[in-house]
Amino acid sequence: MSALLIAGTMVAGCSQSSAQPQAEGTGPGGISGGAPPPSSEPPRAANVPLATTSARESGHVVAAGAADAVYNYGPTVMVEDGRTRMWWCSQYGSAAPPGDDILYADAGSPDGPFAGSGGGAPTAVLSGSPGNFDGVHTCDPSVLRVGGTYYMYYTGAAGDHALGNAIGLATSTDGVHWTRANGGRPILGPAHDVHRANVYGSGQPSAVFLDGWYYLMFTDTTGRAAGWNGAGQFVIRAHDPAFRDGVESLGDNGFTPVDNTAAPRTRSVVDGFSADLEWSGALDAFAIAHETAAGTTITFWNRDFTMQPYAPLVIPGPWKEGPGLVRRPDGHAPTSVQDPCGTVSLDVVRATQTGGSGAPTGLQHFGLDVHGAGGCSAPSRTSATFDGVAMPSPDRTIDLYRRGERIRIDRRSVAAVLAGELVDRQLPQVAKLPVKTRLRSGATVVHAYGRGFGMVLDGILYGLPDTSIVKLNGSGVLEIDPQQWDASARGLPLGG
Repeated sequence: MSALLIAGTMVAGCSQSSAQPQAEGTGPGGISGGAPPPSSEPPRAANVPLATTSARESGHVVAAGAADAVYNYGPTVMVEDGRTRMWWCSQYGSAAPPGDDILYADAGSPDGPFAGSGGGAPTAVLSGSPGNFDGVHTCDPSVLRVGGTYYMYYTGAAGDHALGNAIGLATSTDGVHWTRANGGRPILGPAHDVHRANVYGSGQPSAVFLDGWYYLMFTDTTGRAAGWNGAGQFVIRAHDPAFRDGVESLGDNGFTPVDNTAAPRTRSVVDGFSADLEWSGALDAFAIAHETAAGTTITFWNRDFTMQPYAPLVIPGPWKEGPGLVRRPDGHAPTSVQDPCGTVSLDVVRATQTGGSGAPTGLQHFGLDVHGAGGCSAPSRTSATFDGVAMPSPDRTIDLYRRGERIRIDRRSVAAVLAGELVDRQLPQVAKLPVKTRLRSGATVVHAYGRGFGMVLDGILYGLPDTSIVKLNGSGVLEIDPQQWDASARGLPLGG
């Protein structure tokens, strides 16, 4: 295979160290990979108007908890394997302790109806953990899947205390059974830059995985750049999903390294609460959904949040509480199979009523399509449009597209885990792109302490987000020295 593998120690199947569902390190390996290479193309124009059509709405409530769930709001929505999965904030009297719970259900489309296991009532999948920062309330989920691991970022609170909200993280292998990460401690709390009349604190997270980075957008009423009423959305990023090391914070000069997640919040990207974030490859931009008087407003930022390439859009209709964008597992906008370069669907689920308890409920689906996205107007745009998309190849394998490279994968189940999205047919816009390398059945996974996991394909080390493909691919794990890892030729991260 290469000298990198010869000196290692082979471990059959998944080793104890590789069985951890959460990324173990933030060193130069694993899923980290930095940004795409700089482009020689001319600068983009700002505030370009986008044409929209196909405004739609469900016209009915698509999801609700069981009879005693008097409120339903703050959803995160994922399209995965032909199903629409949703987690949201509610409260079940049967889920101890009394307080906010996170419910889960799925459906055939965002129009519902969403149901729990076996078609029954939605399930409470995360509730308070007495004695911890989230001892009473868990709410406002944002869920990603990277590799075979689901990450849920959520607001937690030990009670109704001033500035008592903070953001926690839980992990899962199925999106239903969750384990608290970071030792059950919050990964982010209020910065305490400024204290205002609004004593909410920090919460309402929204996460996206892009280019090996976990982006986290959130509310912090104590942030320096928040408005007079505490409104504002702040952004940090790291290669570590728990944001323990290598954190960068978005400020006036872009992303800069900070010591930890408590660094001052010096720049807000949206004047609002309870917003949601996604990345659109076809638009080559982040989209932020937040509520305004006219409905859900979508504002756009380029990859490094330095300019706004498109004018804002509005998805009209009633609302009472922040929207959840319909996203693929990595937090990106789903690909249009009919027109992947030109059409982007923007869909949200949001609360539309005030329930008997005075809290938001009545989750409904709204959306529209953007046309003329220009996703194949230049080589860099084509790379962004198809990044993380996998599709069938001519020889009955699956092709994964990562930053303009085509990686052929023998097993569909492996491609489904590594891809952000698996479409059901080959799309002609990328059919002539040459195959860069091939991930064959049984190929060895390597692991280096403090670096992470990877695969050596044609002498190049490609990072992996976790070891979920070990069993799926019939692979073994080879332990190697960290120095060998650092000295190897590095390729793209295969996941995300």
